[in-house]
Amino acid sequence: MFDIGMPEMIVIFIVALLVLGPKKLPEVARALGKGLAEFKKTLQDVKESVNEEFKETTSDIRDSVMDVKKQIEAEVQDTTKTISGAIGEAKEHMDKASEEINKTFETPVKKEEEHADGGAEEKK
Repeated sequence: MFDIGMPEMIVIFIVALLVLGPKKLPEVARALGKGLAEFKKTLQDVKESVNEEFKETTSDIRDSVMDVKKQIEAEVQDTTKTISGAIGEAKEHMDKASEEINKTFETPVKKEEEHADGGAEEKK
């Protein structure tokens, strides 16, 4: 945790023994152990709270993203239907216009053929 090796622990123990004495050292060590245990417990609770909030937040974000994705998909489908309908209508108009153009060209040709046939018959 604090990256303290065995030699450092021995030096700390000797200094504490000299400063506190043999009678007070166990009491101080016990109090220090309880303090560290409480600190670890509090730190673990904070960590769990942060993780829980993070999961809730990411869940909310994930739900929002899925909602937006569904809306976009629906819009794309609607747009596709609209475009398909417009293309179908344009195709129908083009087919009608094509038929009218074909009729327009066929009618004079037939009349000219009739005139050509009629004129040939008259000459005979």
